[in-house]
Amino acid sequence: MSQRQGNSPDIEYWLKLAGAEGVGAVTFGKLLNYFGSPERALGAPVSELMKIEGVGQRTAERIASSRDKMKVEAEIELAGKLGVLIINLRDPRYPVLLKQIYDPPAVLYVKGTLAESDALGIAIVGSRRCSLYGSEQASRFAHILASAGFTICSGMAYGIDTAAHQGALAANGRTIAVQGCGLANVFPPENKRLFERIAESGACVSEYPLGYEPLAENFPPRNRIIAGLSLGTIVIDAGGNSGALITAKSALEYNREVMAVPGKIDSPTCRGSNRLIKEGARLVDSVEDVMEALGHIGSRLNRHVSSTADSVAAKMETPLFDAGKLNLNGNEKSVFDCLQSEPVHIEQVISDASLPAGSVSSAIVSLQLKGLVRQLPGNMISRK
Repeated sequence: MSQRQGNSPDIEYWLKLAGAEGVGAVTFGKLLNYFGSPERALGAPVSELMKIEGVGQRTAERIASSRDKMKVEAEIELAGKLGVLIINLRDPRYPVLLKQIYDPPAVLYVKGTLAESDALGIAIVGSRRCSLYGSEQASRFAHILASAGFTICSGMAYGIDTAAHQGALAANGRTIAVQGCGLANVFPPENKRLFERIAESGACVSEYPLGYEPLAENFPPRNRIIAGLSLGTIVIDAGGNSGALITAKSALEYNREVMAVPGKIDSPTCRGSNRLIKEGARLVDSVEDVMEALGHIGSRLNRHVSSTADSVAAKMETPLFDAGKLNLNGNEKSVFDCLQSEPVHIEQVISDASLPAGSVSSAIVSLQLKGLVRQLPGNMISRK
């Protein structure tokens, strides 16, 4: 399943039907169940389309008049140029957990590779304007869980999402980023290098056609995919109106576990995540809590995950600034040697270390997990 192949068979028909007006994920599913294939649905008259539950005459007419709206050949050609695969709901490569929700995307665009191990997915989401504490916790949970074989799913937004992806990458683990736009775009654009790194060792995915812009209305549906890819969702530093709460709500609707890391009670960025705990979300402050929340699956993996967590914790408890005892790798040592107690901007570190930006970011996450450095607002870094 992780092996790269071509697009799904008959993807042209799937794209045409998905691109027709009035055809969302739920309606597509109803059309597929009734007609058996997108090709038959595309050839159906209005009178036949109206037999679908929830499809009245007006919607049926919209579908019939717009089913050739998408320029399918151009879309497939662009996907090939971008190295993007287009798979449909019936493709064996389609993520198992996502297929089980009631409104799965009919078509999924994939930059990178999907793997069978992605069935052990955990979502980590939260505020774009997160606290330093929230960022550190997102990195820590992602690092430990990815080290233990879980796939970290998030939305590649600033803040908690970015920290979660970076934590997984620093552990050489798998991570999936779900975009709220087409994969010909990267949002936010400043995360272009992160997008590339995720695609190299995991996958960036979207249900939107390649050229779709990152419009506000795209993100709530995007959040359901993050929840759908995951056995459980961990919310960290979510404000009262955070999109992360939509992800949590979707997880509940899909009968998936919702967890939250407690935050400061007087912090606006923690208001939503703390409220989730009051409303019954599982409070987690360790990976053992996460395993307990996952029930049967967690109990089977608990010993392995606990040993991974102990290994990371042992590194974090090593005396600060003793790089020799910590056995830093080459990139970590180069970055560490560029830092002092006074904060410096990450661009200065990249310049002084003479390393690619992605390598510096990974090294910083690892150094944070080892208790050696802290990341401050404004992309400032310092030794602890």
